[in-house]
Amino acid sequence: MPLRISAELAHLARLARDGGLDLSQVSLRVKADLLMSTPQPAQDDLAAFGEMAAALVPGIDEATAVILARKVAGWRHAPASVIAALRARGGAVLAALLRHGMPLDPVEMEEFAGHADAALAGALPERADLSATATLILVERADREIDFALMANTAITLPRAALDLLLARAREDAGYAPPLLARRDLSSAEIAPLFLFAGEERRLAMLDSLAALDSLGPVERREPVSRDVFAGWLAMAADDHDSAFGALASHLGGGPALTQAIGADRSRDLAALALTAAGASVEDATRFLIRLGDEAAHSVERIFAVVALMRAVRPAVALRLVMQVSGTPMPALSRRGQHQPAMDPSGTPARIGPARPESAVPASDILRKLSTRRDQR
Repeated sequence: MPLRISAELAHLARLARDGGLDLSQVSLRVKADLLMSTPQPAQDDLAAFGEMAAALVPGIDEATAVILARKVAGWRHAPASVIAALRARGGAVLAALLRHGMPLDPVEMEEFAGHADAALAGALPERADLSATATLILVERADREIDFALMANTAITLPRAALDLLLARAREDAGYAPPLLARRDLSSAEIAPLFLFAGEERRLAMLDSLAALDSLGPVERREPVSRDVFAGWLAMAADDHDSAFGALASHLGGGPALTQAIGADRSRDLAALALTAAGASVEDATRFLIRLGDEAAHSVERIFAVVALMRAVRPAVALRLVMQVSGTPMPALSRRGQHQPAMDPSGTPARIGPARPESAVPASDILRKLSTRRDQR
């Protein structure tokens, strides 16, 4: 008999001798421990245990019922009658069953994920068999404790919609960033919105992933910001930070969310990236950042860091990054007329030809695989 079970049985025996424990409760726990210590319990013993549980579980105290639920919830030999009797107790007993692996079909799991009782829903996030739909339902509850349990559960894959919600919350609550960055199943492109919270190596991986994404589907090339417009930003930078950030965000096609994100980032990395996206030279962007006169502007180390960042990022990649960090959709491409030769094999209204083959694998799947491999090195 395992030492743990032997010690527990000895403890129960002492309580029983002292009159501090109902023997019916002791017998249930002892029977459960004895059967669970046997690799292949006899069917007769399992049936007897099922009958005993059905008779005694409704009357035992909640603490004992919770202990029993923890023991048998994920036990593959657990008689259905034992699980049913414990499940009927509801409350903390049912929560213990859910947390410790009671078998659930997809419909049941989704029902518990959306249950009005937060304790029952909160018993699910640590399960390794959590379905994608149940995960999304749990994230939609907007419960911080549940969110953190889900982010720490590396046995599941976070659905894209659930990840987007968690990333949006990370913009408001920096505590969400570390557990998301710690997940190795998320590609660098997927967690690029957390760039400001990432370490140097992860930042480089994010930039590489966005550069690859840009090469697969380049954004519209922009003209660099004009000297006159930049002079206006420079004039505002010293006296009115919010207006300067707002003008910069508007120039990039962003709005209040981007303006707020630039202002909230005291490291000024996001401002530097936004200036790069606008086409400002490294020298002009540095003048802007120094003109702000804040803590970052007075730190030689910080200025050198943002200069290195600006030199490492192309404007198109910087634009993708600032939009993702702030949660702002990429600006729509302007439609332009394009000449199509009459003999182009893709066809014309007068001459239909075979369509050009499309890639069988979506670009996002390629990036996920490449980024995940790079992150795991």
